[in-house]
Amino acid sequence: MKSDIPAFLLKSSSTSSEMRGGGRVDMSYLEKGIRGFAELFTEGYAQWDLSSKRSFLHDLDARIKIVFWIVLIVVISLKRSVLPEATISLFVFILTALCRLNMIVFYKKVLVLGFVFGFLVSAPSALNVIVPGKVIIPLLTLSRPYDYWIYHVPQIIGLTERGISIISLLTLRVLNSLSISFLILYTTPFADIIKALKIIKVPDTFLIIISMTYKYIFTFAHIVSDMHLAKKARLASVTGRIEAREWIAGRIAFVFKKTQTECDEVFKAMLSRGFSGEIRLYHYRKLTGKDWSTGLCLIAAAMACLLMK
Repeated sequence: MKSDIPAFLLKSSSTSSEMRGGGRVDMSYLEKGIRGFAELFTEGYAQWDLSSKRSFLHDLDARIKIVFWIVLIVVISLKRSVLPEATISLFVFILTALCRLNMIVFYKKVLVLGFVFGFLVSAPSALNVIVPGKVIIPLLTLSRPYDYWIYHVPQIIGLTERGISIISLLTLRVLNSLSISFLILYTTPFADIIKALKIIKVPDTFLIIISMTYKYIFTFAHIVSDMHLAKKARLASVTGRIEAREWIAGRIAFVFKKTQTECDEVFKAMLSRGFSGEIRLYHYRKLTGKDWSTGLCLIAAAMACLLMK
């Protein structure tokens, strides 16, 4: 039986590249960009879904969690040895396990960010060229030492014990800060975080910027995703390089203009409803004995880490 479907619809075409003028048109970057926008929705939903679970930290009042988060971040910043930082890492790991979060997904994100912003940033300090000290792992031997202005390059370049200790300390600091921050974010609804920050006297301007950014970044990411899907649905073949760039430039200008328009309209709507630049909270959940006892235990554990040497 002969099919009535047009031949061009049956023809399979690659969405990644096309031959034009002897060259290949790579369109994978566009798909990757749209996929990144789509992940914003996933992250937003995951934060809401994970913060709605039930565990001792999920049920804890947001004000107690924010105070505990601030205290632990200060402790992490003050400690200057590896052992207390490793103890804090173990403490946060136990809290994460008790909250019944997906440990693989959680620590995958923490470790990737910690590796980039902790290990890679501090890696040069392990060399005796940056931090002088006794070389324990030689990497390169020169014919003689060199002096360039105020810099001294020793004959033997390698890793020092002090440098490795500095890398370990900085990396653990970044990992601990990220892990406790993600843990508080994944166990607390965003609205409760804003309310808790308001109660501890964070400026309203800062809270408005955070809340509006958090809300509308998903809105505009959804718009970009819809525009891409709409264009993709109308295409019967792969887009050329020039046409793709023109479309991307046009969508950037469109989103920028729409952002300005949306900002003006939202601000006017807020003014028409009596907004005066101040965030007002009308309902506070009363702290229970469980909140106080759990909060005191968490802060006591943070103080114990502070007293470690």
